[in-house]
Parts: sequence; structure tokens; C-alpha cells
Amino acid sequence: MLYSLGSVVLATEVMETHTELPMPALAYGLIVMGLLLLMMLVTISFANVRNRHEAIEEHIDPHKQHTNKHDHGEGDGQ
Repeated sequence: MLYSLGSVVLATEVMETHTELPMPALAYGLIVMGLLLLMMLVTISFANVRNRHEAIEEHIDPHKQHTNKHDHGEGDGQ
């Protein structure tokens, strides 16, 4: 059994092939870094969007556990 195991190991070493990458390994890192920087810039570009709109005062009811955005005319205005 030991002899056949040794021949299998030798056969697998002979059958291994080495494939080259289509571009240098540094290029993969630069591409990923560029994509992450692009996503960061897109995220930063939306950082100030909430400041473009006026703040709307909400009716605060202490007996409710969630904000009342559907007061159907029961708010302070009517």
C-alpha cells in the first residue's frame, strides 16, 4: 500500500501545471482600490442631500410609540 501511495503522489506532482495570471498581481490590487475609491466618492456625494429640504415639524403624541405621519387632519393645523 505504501508503494502505491508513493506512486500516486509522484503522479500528481508530474500532472500539476502552473498557469500565469493575465496581468500582474499589482494590477488586481489597483483595480480593486480604484473601484472602492469610486464607491466612496459616490457615497460622499450623497452625504449632504438631507440638508436640501426644509425640516417639517411633526405632531408628537406621547401616547403613541411611533411617529404620526398619517394624522388625517387630526394634527395641530386643523
